[in-house]
Amino acid sequence: MSRLRDFLRGETNFDFVGRRRQWFRISAAALIVSLAALLIRDLNLGIEFQGGVTITASNPNGARVEDLRDITRQAGITDAVIQLVDDGQTIRLQAPALEQARQDQLVDEVASATGASRAEISVDAVGPSFGALIFRQSIIALVVFLGAVMLFMTWRLEWKMAAAGIVSLLHDLVITVGVYAITGFEVTPATVVAALTILGYSLYDTVVVFDKIDEHVADYGDRMTYTAIANRATNQIMPRSVITALTSLLPVGSILFVGSFIFGASSLRDFALALFVGIAVGTYSSVCVATPLLATWKEREDDWISRRRRLESKGQAVTAAPTARTVTEPAIPVRGTGATPRPPKKRRR
Repeated sequence: MSRLRDFLRGETNFDFVGRRRQWFRISAAALIVSLAALLIRDLNLGIEFQGGVTITASNPNGARVEDLRDITRQAGITDAVIQLVDDGQTIRLQAPALEQARQDQLVDEVASATGASRAEISVDAVGPSFGALIFRQSIIALVVFLGAVMLFMTWRLEWKMAAAGIVSLLHDLVITVGVYAITGFEVTPATVVAALTILGYSLYDTVVVFDKIDEHVADYGDRMTYTAIANRATNQIMPRSVITALTSLLPVGSILFVGSFIFGASSLRDFALALFVGIAVGTYSSVCVATPLLATWKEREDDWISRRRRLESKGQAVTAAPTARTVTEPAIPVRGTGATPRPPKKRRR
């Protein structure tokens, strides 16, 4: 219980920066797996990005995937994606963009196979040019977001903090996209919105840590190394980061696992997966990627090198984070005088 109490109070003494090689190895492995998944398995882009037609119909006749596959092959469609939703009660067929006549014929054949009336079938068609426009606009939105983040953090803090924050954001983005490539979940405009949301979440967490480090540099810059300052700030921020992440992951996890997998609300799955993975990875990267990377860069500056040498010459160099109870505080002045208390005088015999 004492460790839990110290953690909740931010009085732990964990060396986050000292374990940077371990964190970087973990991140490198996750990035390699994500990039390999992107190379081996392409993203399952929705029709909003690549164009196409999506046919959704009820399935009272209990048509199988093989039956619908025969229909698409007869129509000359070889790369159609066919899914049974809600335990086979609904079918979802996605095909490339078709001419209007071929599309109407395909809808009629699906209605005949499934037993659904023509009026009950939902058809969503997007042209390839519109899909390319949506994809290009999404990339532009991401670039504008990252540029605004870089400018804001450079103005509010410093450019090295901004660079470390951007590296952390790209780390989160690549891993999240890699998870979509591995799972094969469809990438829709809702996924892009969720990706921008989790990037903002990760940025907020990183800025809070960096702001605490900047505050401690002003207070302890002449008594501690930058690594010690970063460790101290990170240990103080960890309770807030972990509690915030848990309170965010619980409702998102319920949407992802209970809503989409158990109750079959597949429309929520694409959005919730990006949120769940992004929040978890963003909490990790702000503490274990951005902060150690920043400390490594700052320790190579001439000013911090000279401070470290001066502290080492005095035997005061600190690499781990001192807890709040071990930091030397100034003496408390006597009330009403503003002076420090003096020791009592010895009595004469």
